[in-house]
Amino acid sequence: MPFPDAFYRWRPHPWHGIEIGDDAPSVVTAYIEITPFDSVKYESDKKTGYLRVDRPQRTSSQPPSLYGFIPRTYCGRRVASLMEGHDVKGDKDPLDICVISERPINHADIILNARVLGGLPMVDDGEADDKIIAVLEDDHVWSNTNDIADLPDIVIERLRHYFCTYKLQPDKESSVVIGEPYGREHAEKVVEASMLDYKERYAD
Repeated sequence: MPFPDAFYRWRPHPWHGIEIGDDAPSVVTAYIEITPFDSVKYESDKKTGYLRVDRPQRTSSQPPSLYGFIPRTYCGRRVASLMEGHDVKGDKDPLDICVISERPINHADIILNARVLGGLPMVDDGEADDKIIAVLEDDHVWSNTNDIADLPDIVIERLRHYFCTYKLQPDKESSVVIGEPYGREHAEKVVEASMLDYKERYAD
């Protein structure tokens, strides 16, 4: 099999070595860490880029969508400034993304193109931890959605419930606060802010 003219000779780091995409912030590359079939929380290791077992989920709650992050983004001061009603700082991680797909995808450690529709403004232990909500590009069921308002309410409800409960522990109060969902226009501002935060943090 012939190699393409340009290719990665070694595996790129999913956070720093993969492009966000030419159509960002409307359509972005997403690196998927967890699928709706996972009862274990996987997270990309910051040093190596390989998926690491973060923790087995304590509760029976499973993610209702594909879940991962947008490469070459960083939640810093610009992202934090968009969190209305909260005096917070960024969580210093890449921007999280939930990707809805009509066809089941049961394999993580993949990249895909996702069309941004909106997001959930989440604060976790005093840090901005937005969850961008998107659909798989060219999905045959969700291809006509243009904004979070086009999604069924139950989809957003399940996402909100998952993030409100996935860190719950007995006899401990939750550190998670989730505000009202926002639409595509604000979500794209969050993505743009995270791209600028990334350039500031990891500029060559």
